[in-house]
Amino acid sequence: MAKGYRSICLIALAAGVVAIADAATRGAAAQNCSAMRKINIGVSVAPPNVVHTSPHVAKELGFFAKRCIEPNIIQFEGGASATASAAAAQGSAIVSVSDVAIGRGMKVQQFWGLAPRMPQAYMVSPDVKTAADLKGKKLSATGGGVGGFNWRMGREILRTAGLTVDDAHFISAATAGRLPGLIAGQIDGVALHPEDVYLAKKQKPGLNVLVQLADLMPNYMFNAYGASLEWIARDRALLRDTAAAMIEANRAMFHDKADVVPIIEKATDKPRDAVEYAIDVLTKNCIWSINTGFDPARTQWSIDNSAENGDLEKDRKPTVAQVANIQLAKEAVEAAGGPVTIGNCKD
Repeated sequence: MAKGYRSICLIALAAGVVAIADAATRGAAAQNCSAMRKINIGVSVAPPNVVHTSPHVAKELGFFAKRCIEPNIIQFEGGASATASAAAAQGSAIVSVSDVAIGRGMKVQQFWGLAPRMPQAYMVSPDVKTAADLKGKKLSATGGGVGGFNWRMGREILRTAGLTVDDAHFISAATAGRLPGLIAGQIDGVALHPEDVYLAKKQKPGLNVLVQLADLMPNYMFNAYGASLEWIARDRALLRDTAAAMIEANRAMFHDKADVVPIIEKATDKPRDAVEYAIDVLTKNCIWSINTGFDPARTQWSIDNSAENGDLEKDRKPTVAQVANIQLAKEAVEAAGGPVTIGNCKD
């Protein structure tokens, strides 16, 4: 056998051994499970944005398996969509739930903050230079229509120019149509996640970032997983361990970019350069939580803001404790090895 060929074979064999060992390590705990615990995990967009991919990363890196959890990841058309709300209320899936839903009587509670801060930028057509220029324009209402995330963000931006939702035309569409709609000129303003901001500027350089939403509303609670109250009472351990697995996944986003990029690329169906750009933005700006993801002051601000905007009746505002089960989130952090700090990120 030629020396070069033998070296190649040895390298290939070593790589195979490493791969097998890695797979064995990830699945070792699962092999010791008497039974796998099943859970439906919702993501707010179909296909998910990079920020929503924590369940995918936790699944592929074995963080669920080592806790004897078998996840089924379900995609919804917006966190405030009717199907997502029904899944949360019925206890058939954990999904992103808001203070508004809870204040309106939905018997659910947040138990882990996936991403406390908003990752999106509000992108606008080339002729829009200020919020005042949005008067008479077509704005996105994807992700739930009136009352949904894009509608609420559009309302906030209009307000900075003394305008109301009646001063613009809100267009409902599937969440997947946000970027194509802006590129095609079907809408003039939309909240886009970092990977889509990257692609938008690449495809149509004249598009403008009007404002970073986290700068506009720095205290707004963006995304927290919730479950029905009945579920929390019935199987607290499953929810704790599910959150712990995703906490590990979020931490991996910061430390193991090479491992998570292929997973996120596949889940989002976005090109690698856009995914890598988004991960850099999300980690640099502490968008992903690495601990509970909760701050009582942030939750209180979000509740008050919803009441001031009329999304909640002021005399029926929920308390922070009704909205967020911070103790359960703390238990999940302990199950993930305890609190950590990564750079400036502590949430």
